[in-house]
Amino acid sequence: MNALAGRGPIKPDKAFVPGPAGTPRRQKPKVLYKTGLGKMVTGLIEDVLVSEHLSRVKGKVNLIFTSPPFPLVFKKKYGNRTGEEYLAWLRQLAPLLTELLAPDGSIVVEIGNAWNSGDPTMSTLPLRALLAFQEAGRLYLCQHLVCHNPARLPSPAQWVTVERIRLKDSFTHVWWMAPSKRPNADNRRVLTPYGADMLKLLRTKSYNGGRRPSGHVISEEGFLKNHGGAIAPNALEIDDPARLPESFLKISNTAWDAKYVKYCRAKALMAHPARMRPELAMFFVEFLTRKQDLILDPFAGSNTTGRVAEVLDRQWISVEANHEYAQGSRGRFAKR
Repeated sequence: MNALAGRGPIKPDKAFVPGPAGTPRRQKPKVLYKTGLGKMVTGLIEDVLVSEHLSRVKGKVNLIFTSPPFPLVFKKKYGNRTGEEYLAWLRQLAPLLTELLAPDGSIVVEIGNAWNSGDPTMSTLPLRALLAFQEAGRLYLCQHLVCHNPARLPSPAQWVTVERIRLKDSFTHVWWMAPSKRPNADNRRVLTPYGADMLKLLRTKSYNGGRRPSGHVISEEGFLKNHGGAIAPNALEIDDPARLPESFLKISNTAWDAKYVKYCRAKALMAHPARMRPELAMFFVEFLTRKQDLILDPFAGSNTTGRVAEVLDRQWISVEANHEYAQGSRGRFAKR
């Protein structure tokens, strides 16, 4: 049953929080470019949400997948908000984004960690922002995942590499939410390759069943059927090909970004400084949608989500406030 049923329309409780210094000037949203499956819309998400570009798809979006500007303790070139301003801003967006979803649609939001300014302690703001978003949108939390990137540079540098009093920050929070307790999802779409031990077990057809210390009883044939792969865990390690579904390997991250960066340089455009890994978008697009479903990314940046949707034969709408970043994202679709 839809969690929003019988509650009436969801509306923000007050006006949107103004953008911080560095936020692009407000302009009428417009379509910058289109493909056979999708379009890039430029403009602040606050404006695009109440424009014809998204009002036409209200109740039809199958997946909203995004990584909004992280709630860092200092300003970035892409105009991130900080502190309580960030929390209030993200909370205001939740109801309007939720209204776009199909009854069995999902919202997946990735947010990184934040540290308190000037001292080696972590801020609870990212988790509070996610919780505020979930509550304001009246969404169910389907699952909390973490995205681990072991190749990430050691940070925060002062505490990790200079004073050596903290471990490096190498993961982000990913919350999968939905207006329904049972949104469209199928973990068979994102099976990971079997490990060597499982392959041996399938080959020998021999398994030590019986009761485990946990109390679980495993039948003698419980793990002898080949399901085509292992069920993915809720800790995603996107830097390790052995832990990714085999279908993901058709996208090489190095070649993926090299093409985009080359295009930006050729056009004298600034490449987005915080580009999303395509494997992360690909995982949720395949897990939570079917071919020809509609996917929205309200903070598209270099439009990784749109390109992944295109590769996987999904329709897409991407929104980016920074016109230069949006222009550069054309490189994701350039034929050369």
